Amino acid sequence: MRYIILALVLSLFVSCSKDKEEVKDYVALNDEEITNYITENNLVAEKSPTGLYYVIDDEGTGVQPISTSNVTVAYKGYLTNGTVFDESTSFTRDLGDLILGWREGFTYFKEGGSGILLIPSHLAYGSRSFNVIPANSVLLFDINLISVN
Repeated sequence: MRYIILALVLSLFVSCSKDKEEVKDYVALNDEEITNYITENNLVAEKSPTGLYYVIDDEGTGVQPISTSNVTVAYKGYLTNGTVFDESTSFTRDLGDLILGWREGFTYFKEGGSGILLIPSHLAYGSRSFNVIPANSVLLFDINLISVN
């Protein structure tokens, strides 16, 4: 009986240590993936304190949204491997209803502005898969801020 209890306790410790080994720091992995993408594509990007990267091709000249503004945008969303998962030529929504990367990212542009948002998974869908987007994915968006409504 003693050996059975000892075996159960030891297997518990072994299984716990395996779980700890498999934990990955996706914030660091995503940051590395984004910086590699920026280098490979010769982009000039800024990094915000939250870990969002953004490229401003055209800042725009109109109204600048806040994180809860209703906006109309054109965008193409894709992964760092080039797989396109969504796009629209005219999408209208409150930024407050969208992923954190969009809420923050669009505040760096004004109406008429365009650029790229490079969003780490913790500002997107995190450890959850969403439609064709795998868990812990970096999301890239070519964006054009058409209007702040």
